[in-house]
Amino acid sequence: MNASDRTPADLLRSALAADPARPLVTFYDDATGERVELSVATFANWVAKTANLLQGDLAAEPGDRLALLLPAHWQSAVWLLACASVGVVADVQGDPAAADLVVTGPEDLEAARACGGERVALALRPLGGRFPQVPEGFMDYAVEVPAQGDRFAPFTPVDPGAPALAVGGIELTGAELVERARRDGAALGLDAGSRLLSRRTYDSWDGLSAGLFAPLATGGSVVLCRNADRLDAEALARRVESERVTLSV
Repeated sequence: MNASDRTPADLLRSALAADPARPLVTFYDDATGERVELSVATFANWVAKTANLLQGDLAAEPGDRLALLLPAHWQSAVWLLACASVGVVADVQGDPAAADLVVTGPEDLEAARACGGERVALALRPLGGRFPQVPEGFMDYAVEVPAQGDRFAPFTPVDPGAPALAVGGIELTGAELVERARRDGAALGLDAGSRLLSRRTYDSWDGLSAGLFAPLATGGSVVLCRNADRLDAEALARRVESERVTLSV
């Protein structure tokens, strides 16, 4: 990664320039049997489409606050980088009533209705599938995002010193997030080519760092496992071997 990277979106651009074909996020849901592998290029394409949806259709602006009510999931990772690309503050598990807009999974639809702004719902079904019936009062992400553009340019350049992420009682600017992710990656011993398996949830900095930002900041990749408590030790060991994992947390 480039020393000049100051925002999470910078980190993704550097990863794309370095090796677009390498895996970046490999996602497992051990409750459904789902496995999804996203290369840097595929992940960046999802981020661009989502950022275009956010900036265009949802009219989000830098400094707006988005309550992100999603679990550890590959689509959650996409939304985190899309927010960073636009300059929107991703408030993970934040109060929808205090947010300008909300993005939610199926389990938090009722809580998300407290948001007075735009509401987006994700079914979190395998392969990014749609809701069988769109929840009333919500936009179905899986319906709206495919038609969005594959390239993204913010209307206003993102300020590295502006708030970018709120989680677990802390708030970080883009520059602080990047620096913290680099420190975490170094502390874990991550470098280019590292494969970090994370079973942590996305409701704390430690979970977000291990599950996305530290691997991204160090040129590594993440194997993100949801509901991994369903695996026994033997099954977990097989996954570590098959995914060529170099570190597990």
